[in-house]
Amino acid sequence: MRFMPAFEPSAGLPEKVWYVALRVLCYGLLAYLALPIVALVPLSFSADSFLVYPVSHWSLHWYRVLFTSDIWWRAIRNSFIVAPSATVLATVLGTLCALGLDRASFPGKRLLTAMILSPLVAPLVVVAVGMYLFYMRLHLAGTFVGLIIAHALLGAPFVVTTVSAVLKGFNKTLVNASLSLGAGRVETFFRVTLPLILPGVLAGALFAFATSFDEVVITLFLAGPDQVTIPRQMFSGIRDSITPTIVALATILVLFSTSLLVVGEWLRRKSAAVR
Repeated sequence: MRFMPAFEPSAGLPEKVWYVALRVLCYGLLAYLALPIVALVPLSFSADSFLVYPVSHWSLHWYRVLFTSDIWWRAIRNSFIVAPSATVLATVLGTLCALGLDRASFPGKRLLTAMILSPLVAPLVVVAVGMYLFYMRLHLAGTFVGLIIAHALLGAPFVVTTVSAVLKGFNKTLVNASLSLGAGRVETFFRVTLPLILPGVLAGALFAFATSFDEVVITLFLAGPDQVTIPRQMFSGIRDSITPTIVALATILVLFSTSLLVVGEWLRRKSAAVR
């Protein structure tokens, strides 16, 4: 991935020095952000009971502890219940919302768009407190349904953003041609519109999944003892006592997140190709 265009061969010495300095600065910042994460990986293979460098003995002991612990398996199971369910709900709602905002024109459209995207900028603590007070009235606090809905509301703005970006360059004459040939609106959506905006939909779904899978603040407020997810269990473990088991799980999550980033970049390029 290139962060800046290469300088022209005819560029002077100051331009070349500035280009090299800016490039070194960018890579330095990336290394500063990535090295603390990379430093955790060797610790997950340590046989010691504490997080210490240098690693004296290498072992897969903490990975065995992770995969044989009922507590961690419950958290993993809950995360893979909540995150995919919230992703599906957020993708459906976000896609329909983006299509509605793109086609409609009415007073207050910008205000409505800002309200839909507000979870992206609102403090999570404020959102969590508001949801908790609202959920208590509906008896949804401490339930999987309530947690899935809350995570979907956090992920839907990402879907709205990515799908709206694809729709900006969408050729609407294709929809009109399909309708003029006798296809209904539902058939046109599934056979014409959806295949063309699918990269944006999938990219938004990917961001929604990552948001739900990594969410801890909302989960602390809304989840009960039976809805403990991976981030909440890690938070509890760090607060009580840090063990290499958490580092082993963090290593797995880093690999998982990296895979999501690779897929997201591929979808972004596919989306750009559509536009």
